[in-house]
Amino acid sequence: MSYYFVIVGTQDNPLFEYEFGTSKQGGDGQARFNEQARHMNQFIVHSSLDIVEEVQWGTGQMYLKCVDKFFNNYVSCFMTGANVKFLLLHQPTTTTTTTATSSSATRSSSGSSAATSIGANPTSPQTEEAVRSFMLEVYESWVKTVMSPFYHVNMEVRSPVFRQRVAAAGRKYL
Repeated sequence: MSYYFVIVGTQDNPLFEYEFGTSKQGGDGQARFNEQARHMNQFIVHSSLDIVEEVQWGTGQMYLKCVDKFFNNYVSCFMTGANVKFLLLHQPTTTTTTTATSSSATRSSSGSSAATSIGANPTSPQTEEAVRSFMLEVYESWVKTVMSPFYHVNMEVRSPVFRQRVAAAGRKYL
């Protein structure tokens, strides 16, 4: 499974981006997005912001779960108290990784070997719990980062320590 994690500020500007792959069940932690999908990830995440803004008022929770689906890409969201959005685009592994069509999404959810992994069904309770745990750990790191006197609201995060903590959370939960 490949992941694209982005933190979006209050003015819908990207504050942090990180791309990684699964480390569970023999994964090497490398994202497997093809070049076209890599460019589309930003558009998919940005287009889901409208749905996030609708969903955020319907629940009192910070973790909004899976809010959007685009072909074989799922977007999960976590909202901070300051209206900063953590968005995680996850693309389940399929038998054909070059094309993301709805038929390949059907194949991946019905495949016997893929059905045993957490990433096979992005809306399963196990996957939702893993994503929620990832988001909570990143949120803790985020709070520590923005408490720095050198950080200003809606400023891009370039801290290598923060990047390492996001990577560690990804390895741990996803």
